[in-house]
Amino acid sequence: MPASEPTILATSMGFFSRGRGPYDLRPGPIFDLGAELAQAGPEPRICYLGQAVGDQPTNLTALYGAFAGTRFRLSHLALFPMPNVDDIRAHLLAQDVIWVGGGSVANLVAVWRVHGLEEILHECWQAGVVLGGVSAGSICWHVGGATDSFGPRLRPFTDGLGWLPYGNGVHYDSEEQRRPLIHRMVGDGTLPVTHCTDDGVGLVYRGEKLVEAVADREGVSAYEVSRTADGTVRETVITPRRLAG
Repeated sequence: MPASEPTILATSMGFFSRGRGPYDLRPGPIFDLGAELAQAGPEPRICYLGQAVGDQPTNLTALYGAFAGTRFRLSHLALFPMPNVDDIRAHLLAQDVIWVGGGSVANLVAVWRVHGLEEILHECWQAGVVLGGVSAGSICWHVGGATDSFGPRLRPFTDGLGWLPYGNGVHYDSEEQRRPLIHRMVGDGTLPVTHCTDDGVGLVYRGEKLVEAVADREGVSAYEVSRTADGTVRETVITPRRLAG
């Protein structure tokens, strides 16, 4: 069964390290939440999209290793150097969860648009496939956010898919440039009301509505950054629900 409403998980979370190197990963509880929201049953189908880093083979190897031995049935859609499936639309519509990795959000949405994924992913969202992702895979569903797509100094990005009519701030507690730039962008009107996540936090949207924040650890938060009538910027803490696992 698909999700009962169009659902997006926009996060600064995903995998935990098993401690034996950067590619030795295990899935965090956000994936179980995605399967639950998708009403997926005992063997959830999840497809990974890694275009934000150019479909790097090392990332794919790590992902397949992470999900090996779990209940998830993992596949991936690659677009470099060409699509790896004959029918992109059919493959994505057959999933319970589509998960988008981090990297360059500017490159991600540009490549998607060239291949018609903007329309296909929107159809999946409306059909009840749960869409989710981390970092660039979080910002992409929104109007925009702060990005390092153009260099190590963060810059504004406002060419997201815009299905969620907000800005999005990721890695809010771990990268010092993030918070001040988000505040500046909201303050000068570059971004609308913006939802932000510390590392380990995710946002659950039903349709265009933010319904809750979730976390895979203690001591972290989500935030809403908005501009008041007098032009000042207000940051409101959203306390997340701790996920088991």
